Amino acid sequence: MTTKTKRNWLVPHNYLSLKLWETLGSGLFNLFIFLILFVYLFPMLFMVATSLMEGPQLSDRNSPAYPARHTRYEYQGRSYAIYNVPFPNGEIRQLVLVEPGRMSSQFIDPQNPDGGLIPWEGSWRQLKGVYHFYITLDNFTNLFSALPISQMLKNTLIMTIIGEIGVLISSIIVAYGFSRFPLPGGDILFYILIATILIPEKVTLIPTYFFFVRILHWEGTWLPILVPFFFGNAVYIFLLRQNFKSIPKDLDEAAMLDGAGPLRVLLQVILPQSWPTVITVSLLHFFYMWNETRQAALYLSISRDLAPISFGVQSFQSLTPIQNQLQAGALILMIVPVIVLLISQRYFMRDIVVTGMEK
Repeated sequence: MTTKTKRNWLVPHNYLSLKLWETLGSGLFNLFIFLILFVYLFPMLFMVATSLMEGPQLSDRNSPAYPARHTRYEYQGRSYAIYNVPFPNGEIRQLVLVEPGRMSSQFIDPQNPDGGLIPWEGSWRQLKGVYHFYITLDNFTNLFSALPISQMLKNTLIMTIIGEIGVLISSIIVAYGFSRFPLPGGDILFYILIATILIPEKVTLIPTYFFFVRILHWEGTWLPILVPFFFGNAVYIFLLRQNFKSIPKDLDEAAMLDGAGPLRVLLQVILPQSWPTVITVSLLHFFYMWNETRQAALYLSISRDLAPISFGVQSFQSLTPIQNQLQAGALILMIVPVIVLLISQRYFMRDIVVTGMEK
């Protein structure tokens, strides 16, 4: 066999080997990704499953992980549970427990109820029951009947809209000033502003509470929660400033040559190119307001009619610490942000590089 013939014979073989390894590697990598995704989503799946379970299933250690109900059988006008009963010969039969006993019990065969009682030696409490898939919405019904959900949603919506207006106006103006105007000591002021992000909320909790409650007497109102948003937010200002700086200043100069002032430049030149960032800031603020509980607990505990939904559901969970109802409340709190994020995901963080000069 010549060298050329050997080379022609080896090329397809090597190509098939590389193709096989590439396919196998892609499959293993996808499998690894799916495993990580399952581990990450497992708590959410468990939360959904638990919220759809009945109360008795939670106390049954032999019940399955999915929502299910113990299968029962009507016998002589009464309802009895069905169990998987093992026998000495290795056979496992599904029988109806009619006479439970401490050391021995009596069963009947649901396929032949007229065959008489079937004795069985052992503790029936160790037997595993027979279950069928069953979901219930009673946990959500109890939650909606115990709480004024519509009023809490209205409160959350009003607080979010007012807070959005305040934080957007103030943050956009401050970010515009830092990105476009040569302020004396502007860089130092900006660094001080960013440094405030590192201050824990626990440090400012007592001073702000004393100021809002003892001096301004704002307890029981939305003012302590909403007024600070009208002074901007350091994180939002940073995001907006970085985006504004990525827009060429030539556009500002061209607009100024046409007679546009600073406000008109902001409204007609800067903001139309920064909508993805503005929408991102709006979404971040919405998620923050939706999950707000700390300040609501401080200032609205005496005015439950003004409470947002997160604080109301959390208060209900603390009063009724039942696992399936806890998970139902958590699911209600989680589902709305997820829906909002899915609807707006095409805008979320699009065309923004937080750290650099790209757009």
